[in-house]
Amino acid sequence: MLFEIKDLTKVYGNRTVLDIPELSFEKGIVYSLLGPNGSGKTTLLEILSLLAPPTTGVVRYNGSPIDFLSNNLTALRREIVMVQQNPVLFTTTVYKNLDFGLKVRGVPKAKRRRLIEEALDLVGMRGFIHAEANRLSGGETQRVAIARAIVCSPKVILFDEPTSNVDAENQSAIESILAGIHSQKQVSVIFTTHNLTQASRLSQRIISLFEGRAVPSLFENIFSVNLPPGNEQFKSCLIQDTIKVSVKTNKIGSAKLSIDPRLIQLEEQPAKDNRRNSFNGRVTQLAEEKDHARIVVDIGITLHVLTREDVYRSRPFLVGDKVTVSCPDESIQVL
Repeated sequence: MLFEIKDLTKVYGNRTVLDIPELSFEKGIVYSLLGPNGSGKTTLLEILSLLAPPTTGVVRYNGSPIDFLSNNLTALRREIVMVQQNPVLFTTTVYKNLDFGLKVRGVPKAKRRRLIEEALDLVGMRGFIHAEANRLSGGETQRVAIARAIVCSPKVILFDEPTSNVDAENQSAIESILAGIHSQKQVSVIFTTHNLTQASRLSQRIISLFEGRAVPSLFENIFSVNLPPGNEQFKSCLIQDTIKVSVKTNKIGSAKLSIDPRLIQLEEQPAKDNRRNSFNGRVTQLAEEKDHARIVVDIGITLHVLTREDVYRSRPFLVGDKVTVSCPDESIQVL
């Protein structure tokens, strides 16, 4: 196992930013940490990259607990590298930015040149090898920062929102680079994003964070509700004062409701449907995502559905089609 987390919290003042009882990451896998701003994605990434200690809990790397109070984390930091959302390069050439880490590690000059050229080739920046780093665009800076991380041959690379501050052309390039790092360098990759489409396209496994906790469903179809008091097995609540949903919970008062897009079922719209949590609507958007089809349906609220490609091909709904949306009990979670 690459990372194992147990009873981890991170507290700033009176605010608990992370509260994760248990979480693990396997070696050789591309993971995405998915969630909105403030969900704790960056904080978790900083802990995994040894840039910040947890307030409580244990983090294991390759089976051994990390001692965040130790003064000897240098060896681990050479294996685990993080590329920040807004990376800062040295005010010198691209070549010297990549050369610095290798020189510190005592790599011979001839070998350093070869490694630098290989890293810049991987990110498509070989032609900028002698360019001044402070004159690069945001997307070019991000790609050089990735090359600077790659050149030191880490075992794990962590990316914080790697495409959030770049244009469309560089976004596409960076997504290809992330895939190339994993396939060509055999490096474990963990990146944060608030974009489910990107997470589905680039990662093999998605971990959803919400308000500092790992939640069981994808971060999508999240709604604010008010749960009434009572001892009923299923409680009824309104989403956006429009759609009545029944949910199995003991909680009362204000809460967040999640409807897992992977578990929602679509059918051709019948004349009448009295099943629990079944709604009539209309398809408004379609998109391909890896081996799934994304179907956006208007049922009075906007609901996102992720359907396996083979299932979608057997009944390809089109924009404008009238459909019935069924949300099984297991698809609805109170967060």
